[in-house]
Amino acid sequence: MNLRFLEKKFDYKLAYKWFEKRNWKPFPFQKETWDLFLSGQSGLLNAPTGSGKTYALWIASVLELLEKQEFNKNKTPEGLKIIWITPLRALAKDIQKALKLFCEDHGIKWQISIRTGDTPTDERVKQLRKAPTCLITTPESLHILFSQKQSVSFFENTTAIIVDEWHELMGTKRGVQTELAISRIKNLSKNKLKIWGISATIGNLEEAVEVMLGPNYKEKPIIIRAQIQKKTAIVSIIPEIIDRFPWAGHLGIKLLPQILPIIEKSKTTLVFTNTRSQTEIWYREILNKKPEYAGLMAMHHGSIDNHIRAWVEDALSEGKLKLVVCTSSLDLGVDFSPVETIIQVGGPKGISRFLQRAGRSGHQPGGLSQIYFVPTHSLELVEGAALRTAERSGIHENRKPILNSLDVLVQYLVTLSVGNGFDEKEIWEEVKNTFAYKDLTKQEWNWTLEFITSGGRSLENYSEYSKVNKTSENFTVTNKRIITRHRLSIGTIVGDPVLNVRFTTGGYLGTIEESFISSLNIGDVFWFSGRALEFIRLKDLTVFVTKSKKKGGRIPSWGGGRLPLSSQLANLIRQKLENAKHGIYEEIEMIKLKPTLDLQQKWSEIPDNSSLLIEKTISKDGCHIFVFPFEGRAVHEILSALIAFRISRIKPITFSIAMNDYGFELLSDQEIPIEDALELDLFSLKNIMEDVEECINNVGLAKMKFRDIATISGLIFKGYPGKFVSNKHLQSSSSLLFDVFHQYDPENLLLRQAKEEVITLQLDYQRLVDALKRINMQKIILKNTHKFTPFAFPIMADRLRQKMTSENVYDRILRLQQQLESLDN
Repeated sequence: MNLRFLEKKFDYKLAYKWFEKRNWKPFPFQKETWDLFLSGQSGLLNAPTGSGKTYALWIASVLELLEKQEFNKNKTPEGLKIIWITPLRALAKDIQKALKLFCEDHGIKWQISIRTGDTPTDERVKQLRKAPTCLITTPESLHILFSQKQSVSFFENTTAIIVDEWHELMGTKRGVQTELAISRIKNLSKNKLKIWGISATIGNLEEAVEVMLGPNYKEKPIIIRAQIQKKTAIVSIIPEIIDRFPWAGHLGIKLLPQILPIIEKSKTTLVFTNTRSQTEIWYREILNKKPEYAGLMAMHHGSIDNHIRAWVEDALSEGKLKLVVCTSSLDLGVDFSPVETIIQVGGPKGISRFLQRAGRSGHQPGGLSQIYFVPTHSLELVEGAALRTAERSGIHENRKPILNSLDVLVQYLVTLSVGNGFDEKEIWEEVKNTFAYKDLTKQEWNWTLEFITSGGRSLENYSEYSKVNKTSENFTVTNKRIITRHRLSIGTIVGDPVLNVRFTTGGYLGTIEESFISSLNIGDVFWFSGRALEFIRLKDLTVFVTKSKKKGGRIPSWGGGRLPLSSQLANLIRQKLENAKHGIYEEIEMIKLKPTLDLQQKWSEIPDNSSLLIEKTISKDGCHIFVFPFEGRAVHEILSALIAFRISRIKPITFSIAMNDYGFELLSDQEIPIEDALELDLFSLKNIMEDVEECINNVGLAKMKFRDIATISGLIFKGYPGKFVSNKHLQSSSSLLFDVFHQYDPENLLLRQAKEEVITLQLDYQRLVDALKRINMQKIILKNTHKFTPFAFPIMADRLRQKMTSENVYDRILRLQQQLESLDN
């Protein structure tokens, strides 16, 4: 970037000497950030993990404040100056440590504080009485500050907002909260506010900075790209024997003999899994194989006690642990310098997620990130090859911003009313200047105001929904009960109610979802937090347990376990298969898979980018139709329902449906008229929205989605600390409200939002449309196969796993594998 427009030269001696003292050298992107920040610019900093992004913005912030104080290090700046927003509470402590390091090394005695859900009450009170110079916080805690009577004076001296890991917030309702917070603080601050985001590489950086700053930002947003090529070594763990008829989940643990030597030779290793259940399984299996690791290995996921997680993070930083098995809870920003090796179990389903995890190793400028990819079935090796290509080519996914989330807006307006109250005209302008609400109409705004003051047309006779009082143009809340309940409900993270897990002797372990515990009987053994536990009793929302000597036990399941395959990674997978079809095998993964792919071509076809493969197979179970779009499980879930619905209009027929990331299966005990359906343009885009809404029971899904919207908007209350409302009661309350709106207030905008979120977010309607557009440009290849092909087998196996017990299904799948192998001999 040409910096000649800068009118002033800045003195960076303080920074240069500090870097030199630590044997570091500032990167050009850091100097560029300092220049632009100190000249009053706002923008987005894009740099790889471990390259010094934090110091690029923190040093600029410090230099600016020192300059205004004439370099008086001992004088604390008046009021809150810098707000550092982080998406994870777990990151706050590490950020604070990094910021304090620079200040302490220069004798700068400023207060750098943390305010999250873990911050003690007395500390929060102190912060309100005397604001720190820098506050590290989350979007939720920032909004809680808006609900305080001191909020106007608290933010009036702010000079800068730094949004860390913006790519993680963008495209979520927490990101919308961040946009609203920025718009409010812009107005409250007496200073010209500088707003900077820190982001890993995503496909739409230009849009990302516009979303953060708002569509009406007066100056051209700046994007600083570090131009640092992060060195990443990607190695796939290749099974010694490649199954030509693979099935999901059976392979990963079998590869432990190849994985353990990698862990053994590494100083510290992180093993990433995609779900908390897998984390528990892998921890148990590794400990069984390596009992000597007891005390040297740990587990980290979102349901484990905060104190245990904090201990794990500290022990990692200090190099005391050899191995940690974890989920996305350790994806972001924490600096674990001792970590040398990353192991990813199963396809990460996204390029950016995979590279983010890889960056946990070599987490320093110029460091090498080493990551091993462990397939959970042999076809996932294609994903490993695709990930390496993505890393070499610099391909990343986009993050789509969320628009017009009225539940978040309702919560925000009540928050402001609980605090100092708000002026309608002032807040309307602020809200319209956010990207999230740039298309908000005056009619929608007026509906929202009516909703918070009266509960809307269908609830106006119930006083509990009339939360906000309108006096002239000012909106306030005076009811103390409403104020307390609202402050406890601020936030947009909504999940199933959880139960605390404690030993009968008093030790706290973490939380488990209510739905899992309800399936247990007293005396049952389950595995949690790395221990076999016996269920003793449930009392006051607490699960009391004792240690069990049994080695087995059920693994808890948590909601939201499956990750969707990104469209960019799906494209690369299809490209790898096209290469294979034409005899091009460049990567080791594809070379090892060649016997499997050769058999697929022999018995059926390997589809390329210009074709869609459909297989029709008759077995003793009935008529099977396998379709292979390679679009990911989320798209296949809705596409399979759509295709089944359209076929059933030709012939009344009942289907069983199964799917994976590569395709889906329709099974019926009747002949499926696939040929007739294709003649009638089965994949047509005509009437697509109407067909989708009819085939997926949109009302039923919308009712489930409405529970989250009702919680965020304050229609239902999840309970006080230690006295949470049960999941059953929450669902019952939200369902009742949904039915009331559906019958008496069908134009209710929260009802409309629930239906739209099912289509746009849960079912990813736009990606379905894109997939159908691609299919309509392809040649459809229908193969009548006499046996299950390598592509069809894993989908069929998934269906069996859903119907049968784990012991029976394993034996049956092995028999089917052996039968199919014998057919090719």
